[in-house]
Formats: sequence, C-alpha cells, structure tokens
Amino acid sequence: MINSNLFRLVLMLTLGLAALHFGAPASAQSSVACNTAITSAPTGPATVSTASTPYGTVLVVGSADHAGCSLYLLSSDRLQSLTTGAEPFACSDNPNVLHLPCDTVLWPALLTNGSPIAGPGVNPELLGTVTRTDVFSGMPVQQVTYAGLPLYRFFLDETPGETKGANLFDPVTSPAGIWYLVEPSRGRPAPGKARLQVENAPLGGTGQEQTVLAVQMDNNLSIFPNANFPVYALSADRDHDGDHDRDHDGDHDRDHESRCRSICSAVPWPPVLTSNRPEAGPGVDQDALGTVVRPDGTDQVTYNGKPLYLFYQDAYIARITGTKGIYGAGKITPWGVFNTVPPSP
Repeated sequence: MINSNLFRLVLMLTLGLAALHFGAPASAQSSVACNTAITSAPTGPATVSTASTPYGTVLVVGSADHAGCSLYLLSSDRLQSLTTGAEPFACSDNPNVLHLPCDTVLWPALLTNGSPIAGPGVNPELLGTVTRTDVFSGMPVQQVTYAGLPLYRFFLDETPGETKGANLFDPVTSPAGIWYLVEPSRGRPAPGKARLQVENAPLGGTGQEQTVLAVQMDNNLSIFPNANFPVYALSADRDHDGDHDRDHDGDHDRDHESRCRSICSAVPWPPVLTSNRPEAGPGVDQDALGTVVRPDGTDQVTYNGKPLYLFYQDAYIARITGTKGIYGAGKITPWGVFNTVPPSP
C-alpha cells in the first residue's frame, strides 16, 4: 500500500506532467518552471551558465525554457565511465521504487542538439556530451556533460535559484549516490560547508542503537531536510596531523593517497566533502575536524586526522524508501575495513 508521502510525491509529479500536456495560464507561461519533465528531444543547443548561491557559484541552465535552473551531477554516475560503459548511468529509465523514470521526470537530463554553449563563467573546455539511448526508449540523444559527468535538473526545484537537490543522498538511483551542485572552475562538486554532529542509529536498521559521528545531508529537501547519516573511517587510510591537514603555507595537505578511490569512492563509500572548513554540531569537537585534498582536488572532511566516508546502503528517505540504520560498520572490503566513528569524549 502506498504511503501518504509517496502518494503526495507521485501526485505532485502527475500534476506537473499534466501541465505539460494541457498548458498553463498565460501568466505562468511567461515564468520559468524548473520542475517540468522532458518529453521530447531538443531542437537546438543547450547553454550552460552560472549563478551565485549559498553553496557558491554553481552551474545553471543558461537559456530557453529552464534558464537559471540549478544543475546537478550524481556521484554514482561515475560508475558508467569507470566501467567503460559496461554499467548503465545511475540515473536512467530503469525501474525504481517511485516507478517514475529518473532521467526524464525526477532528475531531467540536460539535453542538447549540437555542441553545448558556454555562458558567462563556464569553462568551455569542460563542456561535452554523452550519447544516451535510455532517455527516450532507445532513441539516441545527447546529454550535456561537465568535466565528464552528465548534468541534470531536479523536479522539486520549482523556480530559478532553488537548490532543493543539493547534497541529496539518494536511495532511488541505482546504485545510490549523492547529488551535488557543480562549481564551474573545474567541474567539482559544490557541497558547501559540511556539518558534523552526533547521531543515534540502530545497527543494521533493527539492532542495538549506537551513538556515532554523522554528517548532515539532504540540506534543502523539503520532505526530509537536514537528515543525518553515519560516517566511517577506513583502516588503511593514514592519519593526518598538523594544523587541520594544512602545510606551513596554509594549503591543504595534498600528499594524501586514499585507499578508497575510483569505484570505491564512486559507489559504495563516497567521501564526505566540504567546500569550506567543516562545522561542528552538537556533541562534536570543532578542533577534531579538518580537511584533506583528494586526488581529484575535492576537500574531504577528516576527524582526528582520519578521512570520513558515507556508505551507500545507509541512504534512505524517511517514510518513502529505506530504513535508518548503520549498515556499513565493520565491512571488510578490498580497500580495508570501514568502521563508524565514535564521538570524542
């Protein structure tokens, strides 16, 4: 039986799709709607531009019907390129728990007919395309990429400037992944300032409650805002000491070689990222928090010198799909053992 939140989500989508078919009042037609699904291939090139947000300057749609709408990348989409196309994109038309296609309705892909155009603040060398046949039932279309990753809108962003999909730890995509806004200089995730706090969660979803360090995600998701997810440390990662992993010139430590890279960080164990110095919430020692620069240039949060990760099977949306819990504690992997992090006394 469908629950009330899921029903409301489906109803919202149904009404949005109906608007596409039956039109809208003249006053509404003049405004930009960021939440419309895509129903046909584009007739011209897409433009990508930039806008200022609380997460910094990020990529947005630069022209046409969705000008100013926020654009996102999905961390687990990296699996497709890492396997040279052997695995599908994580956001596709494959079945999911909401029974609605990811790449046309939930997270509409930014499509283009011709080479995409770089608007102000966009690096044209990072713009590209990828051919997809899973958007419109086998018909090949071109999706815009930035630094090699596909770009999408989010159906809960109703108007330009909204960022409801920022840092969304998504259990609906397959595999689960994190949606990030995109900074334009190098195409990296734009997570904003990470916030760590103490959280209680049951082992395996039904076991004994554990008090662990957690990170706040899903910051602007109206149906499940500011959710906290357990974080993990990897036994094979070396500790980072010093002034919050910075060298004598004040730069981040760039000597870190995490054992969790490539497929490890793309899917099962995404790193906890931050754009600024992480913030300590209740029960967390601010002095224990730091950052380290990963090989791809992103800033990963550390706690007492240990880099922190999420576990993809911990992703859930309350009353929609999944169950809150600690599912990665003690996992033995090819990269080492992952364990939760107890808060400092």
